[in-house]
Amino acid sequence: MTIRSTAAIMLAATALIAAPAYAQEDIEPAVPNIDLDDAVFSGDFVTVGVGGAYTPSYQGSDDYVLSVLPVIIGSYGGIDVNPRAGGITVDFVPDNDSGLSFDAGIAARFRGDRASQIEDEVVEQFGELDTAIEVGPSVGVNIDGVLNPFDTVSFGTAVMWDVAGAHEGMVVNPVASYTTPLSRAVIGNLSLSAEWADEDYHDYYFRVDPINNVNVAPNSDALPGFEPDSGGFKSLSATMLVGIDLDGNALNGGWGIVVLGGYTRLVGDAADTPFTSIRGSADQWLGALGITYTFGL
Repeated sequence: MTIRSTAAIMLAATALIAAPAYAQEDIEPAVPNIDLDDAVFSGDFVTVGVGGAYTPSYQGSDDYVLSVLPVIIGSYGGIDVNPRAGGITVDFVPDNDSGLSFDAGIAARFRGDRASQIEDEVVEQFGELDTAIEVGPSVGVNIDGVLNPFDTVSFGTAVMWDVAGAHEGMVVNPVASYTTPLSRAVIGNLSLSAEWADEDYHDYYFRVDPINNVNVAPNSDALPGFEPDSGGFKSLSATMLVGIDLDGNALNGGWGIVVLGGYTRLVGDAADTPFTSIRGSADQWLGALGITYTFGL
């Protein structure tokens, strides 16, 4: 979903509370009373912040760690920057005021699976992996006013390749999301996504070479060897995000809070590798809380 679509929903959320007749037939006359020219999102703007995320120590782990992450969202000259898991997406297609808009740009992310914070003592014996930097094109479509006049349904896909020489493979990340205002200052977003990865990715993260078991400390649980079948889908996810404007006015920017919760189910080789099936869990949970500040440029 584009930044402009999100902003439009936040503006609509203001209208819903400001107009007592939201649940009545005469909602349309109330909407034009909003002065969009005074909204922080009507021009160039930036949202910066910081958040804490509670996540598995690696994909497939049943140990959880706390990480501190930066938050940045913005728009300048029609170019939008949106956050994504572990990275950002830059959209070069200016948004329009119609009910249908398109995204096209570049996505990038850092993938630090088993690069640090390995909490499992057996998995730790297999050594740390390199951090991958994945970069590639992203496209999407946004449809406004699907279930109510102010919601947005979005579909998008990013195709990325590791350019840092870690797994040296390709990942594909399709996403479908629904966003709607929940009150004057609260917006909700539900996202459903999947992740597909090629054979190089699976071999790097999921292979267990029996020879490595000689490095496992005595009296610990050695892992059996595992050979990934090939590339394929590795995860299915559902994520719920709630954004809250702290002064109750979505038009003026300022301080806000973001709350995020999610569930991922690992499938295929990602679930079958002993790193998951023996030492971890295919059920993966995510929790995050952040504070943001939005201002116009």
